[in-house]
Amino acid sequence: MTLRRLGFLTIGLFDPSDPAPGHESLLQVIELGEQLGFDSAWLRHRHLQHGVSSPIAILAAASQRTSRIALGTAVTPLGWENPLRLAEDLATVDILAGGRINPGVSVGPPMNFDSLRDALYPDTADVEDFTYERVLRLVRFLRGERASSFEGTRGIEVFSSIVQPHSPGLADRVWYGGASLRSAVWAGREGLNFLTSSVLKPEPEDGLDFARIQQEQIRAYRAAHPLGSKARVSQGLVVIPTDSASPEQKAKYSAYVEARLPRTRELQGPGMLFSPDLIGTSAQLAEQLSAHAGYQEVDEVVFALPFSLQHEDYVQILTDMAQHLGPALGWSPAT
Repeated sequence: MTLRRLGFLTIGLFDPSDPAPGHESLLQVIELGEQLGFDSAWLRHRHLQHGVSSPIAILAAASQRTSRIALGTAVTPLGWENPLRLAEDLATVDILAGGRINPGVSVGPPMNFDSLRDALYPDTADVEDFTYERVLRLVRFLRGERASSFEGTRGIEVFSSIVQPHSPGLADRVWYGGASLRSAVWAGREGLNFLTSSVLKPEPEDGLDFARIQQEQIRAYRAAHPLGSKARVSQGLVVIPTDSASPEQKAKYSAYVEARLPRTRELQGPGMLFSPDLIGTSAQLAEQLSAHAGYQEVDEVVFALPFSLQHEDYVQILTDMAQHLGPALGWSPAT
């Protein structure tokens, strides 16, 4: 397929002893993305780490420094969130952004839950629902379904039964970040958009062919979705173009990719399979992507930026993506 939408994903690292410069760098990267014509910019959620812990706050700031680029989360783990409160935050920022927010979410218990359950859910940890129902609650609130049985005036205060502000269309921009075949089929049946990334959870019989497994998940998602082949899927791999990179940058990027390669050769943790990172000139990357079975199923991507680089590295990578790799894949910058 010809690439229609090009986006990027970043973790927004910062120095814990001086976090302001890292957050400013992140906002500048998003501004640069808009200037280069990217269709979307996405933030990865990182709790109790030195990365973005509150994407919606960053997106609120970014919404006031940009005017066109879509802004998303990939993904917000709902195990940390109250869907009603999150719906209020998302709707508020979507209004500020003029309808540009794309909430990407996932479910399951929070990472390292045993070590933080008493801080996060001191009274309800054993009964919290971390299933797909948490996503559906969020979507219902975003659609304007009742959150309260009371609506009217008490004293001088007026109360609504639905989330305020209401942002029409926001619920249709919810994405589910899934790694398993089960998640892909569920997201399709529920009519959600689907984010597939550089990590998957194969079935026992699937083997280790990442691209083929991703392709099968995308096809299963669309087969279950009411829109069929028109259902939106975005693929997100780590892709590093080196067209304008300096020799020092090329060496740094190669070392990054090489260090992460061993984890792609066998399942990790709870049966997770990682894709190799892609690195090379835009011509080389376009050839690799065109041969990738997962990429062949999509017409929009959110390429993940390496997590541990410097601001100037992200400028180089994004510039090469927009000026060389995107066009090599048939994409045209947004205006």
